[in-house]
Amino acid sequence: MAKKMGSKYTTDFVPIKAITNGMIVLDNNQKVTGIKVLPKNIFILESDVQAAIINNLRNVYNTIDYEFWLICADRPVDINLYLSQLQLLYNNVQSQIKRKLILEDINKANMFMNNNIVDTEYYILFKDKDQDLLQKRVRNLINGFASVGLSSKQTNNEDLRI
Repeated sequence: MAKKMGSKYTTDFVPIKAITNGMIVLDNNQKVTGIKVLPKNIFILESDVQAAIINNLRNVYNTIDYEFWLICADRPVDINLYLSQLQLLYNNVQSQIKRKLILEDINKANMFMNNNIVDTEYYILFKDKDQDLLQKRVRNLINGFASVGLSSKQTNNEDLRI
């Protein structure tokens, strides 16, 4: 299929054939996959614990002997469902003390919504044609981050679309 020059559509110049099974399949049949690392605020921990985690992270990154991309993506936090549930709870509670506490939570949630709070997601992506090698890399990274105390999982189709 010929690509249009000067096209305004991303899909016309990005070499993606498909996104399936947690992998991006490129036009040249290479596959891109990776892991999503769940964030953890280590700066609330004691300084010696922070130093140990950072040192262990350094060790994990030093085991990566292939090209990879480290991606940090901020996504808006949607707490509308939570706010709706709080409002229903507020309407159904008779105790003034409980209503006051729920109202405080509603006001705090509204403050978050008004300040464009985002959730940061961290991805490590890599590519290869060998699917077995990709899965081995995924397992090794998940185990490596688990040894540091960080949760991670293989990217899914939705992660890769975003």
